[in-house]
Amino acid sequence: MSQAIRAALLTGNKRAKIMQTRSLVRRWRRGELAGGFTVAMPDHPAWPETLQVLAPAKMPRRGKGGSQRSRIALWHALAHIEFVAIDLALDIVGRFGAAMGDTFVADFLAVAADEAMHFALIERHLASMGAQYGDLPAHGGLWQSAADTAHAVDARLAIVPMVLEARGLDVTPATLERVRSFGDERGARILQRILDDEIRHVLAGSTHFDAWCAANGKNPQNHWRLLVKRHFRGGIRPPFNDSARLAAGLPRGLYQDVA
Repeated sequence: MSQAIRAALLTGNKRAKIMQTRSLVRRWRRGELAGGFTVAMPDHPAWPETLQVLAPAKMPRRGKGGSQRSRIALWHALAHIEFVAIDLALDIVGRFGAAMGDTFVADFLAVAADEAMHFALIERHLASMGAQYGDLPAHGGLWQSAADTAHAVDARLAIVPMVLEARGLDVTPATLERVRSFGDERGARILQRILDDEIRHVLAGSTHFDAWCAANGKNPQNHWRLLVKRHFRGGIRPPFNDSARLAAGLPRGLYQDVA
């Protein structure tokens, strides 16, 4: 299991990473992946050689207009989020699956398969604009959060699904409407699919975080706030998609006072 996950993480080719991720998820579901968790995860996954990675502060502004250039920049940024999300889901399984058990493994391998599908949808949409992932720079902030929480599953769950992915629940509806205003109905459907799936992804994170807290005698709300203060480099800012967050296991009382 961990060998297959490590191999997928260290695959930088876009199509190969998607195919390896889908394959290992199918093989695990069929009971064909042996070996357990015997191999360490890499400190950083492989990304496409053509991708220029910049610090977040160095990223060029995308602009808010409906020009072809700004539309490509938007979808390229979304592609990067989904590509890194594949690695985040694989890494949490490879790094913490042995301790957390089969339900945890199943939930986050399902997330990895979803993220691979999301990336493929976005990559095809970019291609329809004459672009591809790797044409523009991207930042490494998402993976930095993974590196900062590589030592503990509670910290990883608190930051990646319950902060970063939850933020996607907040901003995607507005992005969807913006895309639709450009006449891009195909893009709007892609974003709706991603939003629906991300609710389940955040719910997986909050569910396993709550279970970890129960097993370790922690109050989930207090412990989450402590971990956010300790490990999250940024603020939790409104507006919030309260209904989507609630469906994902994040009641308003959890995050409202932290905003």
